[in-house]
Amino acid sequence: MGSTVTTATTEGKTWGGGNEPLGASYGKLMMWFFIMSDALTFSGFLAAYGFSRFKFIETWPLADEVFTHFPFMHGVAAPMYYVALMTFILIFSSVTMVLAVDAGHQMKQQKVAFYMFLTIIGGLIFVGSQAWEWKNFISGEYGAIETKGGSILQFVDNTGKRVKLEDFAVAIPHEREQHKASNGIWFESEATLPTYTVEEVVEGFKSHPNILVRTEVILTKETAEKAQGLHPTLNDFKFHSKHKSILTREESLARLANAQLVVEGANLQRNEYGSKLFADFFFFITGFHGFHVFSGVIINIIIFINILLGTYEKRRTYEMVEKVGLYWHFVDLVWVFVFTFFYLV
Repeated sequence: MGSTVTTATTEGKTWGGGNEPLGASYGKLMMWFFIMSDALTFSGFLAAYGFSRFKFIETWPLADEVFTHFPFMHGVAAPMYYVALMTFILIFSSVTMVLAVDAGHQMKQQKVAFYMFLTIIGGLIFVGSQAWEWKNFISGEYGAIETKGGSILQFVDNTGKRVKLEDFAVAIPHEREQHKASNGIWFESEATLPTYTVEEVVEGFKSHPNILVRTEVILTKETAEKAQGLHPTLNDFKFHSKHKSILTREESLARLANAQLVVEGANLQRNEYGSKLFADFFFFITGFHGFHVFSGVIINIIIFINILLGTYEKRRTYEMVEKVGLYWHFVDLVWVFVFTFFYLV
């Protein structure tokens, strides 16, 4: 920059070359400052997630049961497959960014443009995939019942397989208007009405004796094996290291007597998968990271246009590619931690 530093024997510009801190230019150093501050922000979010998860570990949803969708494979259970594919694409885009930076060091404009284009495509695929995951998470697949105490009741058949509400709920003629200001109920508002009412779900449950209620409480393998002995109909069901508690028909009917509302999917108030905090953290952490990736894609597009225009060839340096590369590697690294904390652990 323009500031000057003077010592007893030397005089030169602070960022002129010889006095660069750690040998980094002003732009690179500021990017590192931003990365460090942003890393602390993400660390705080993940720490809060970890504390909340272990505080409510008995009712925390199992990721293998939540993220089971895969594009063009409707109805096929593919736990974590698409999330793993998203992660691979984002990490591969980091590889193409490295190649773009290396090509910039060699002043090869066409190669820089090609690898930056691949990086942008990878980022767009990841952001689109994350939006698709959000859609499935919000809409839900099976539905559940929330009791007056706030507990979530899910439904399974006599083999332990999840059952959708549409598979057993009965149709009962009724009229129900959504509460909102436009229809005069100004003091109360609610989300879109669920497909079924509590009465339709309860009556359908009563007419299907092969269906049981599964609570949000997670059992250990040992406890699950004891529960299996109490349910002769579940003898063919293979319990995993973690499994949610399945009630008997009598227990199920008793719990359904306290049913308050039908929950389909997840939002900031309701969550069919289990603890409400799970949905809150999912939207906040993955949304915050997705915003970073989207911002990175926009910046990459601007840099890509400048590459095509020959801006950096005229400057005889591709340092801007290197600086945006630092940011892109950072968002990739953050996703590795988010993926580990949210999906794997």
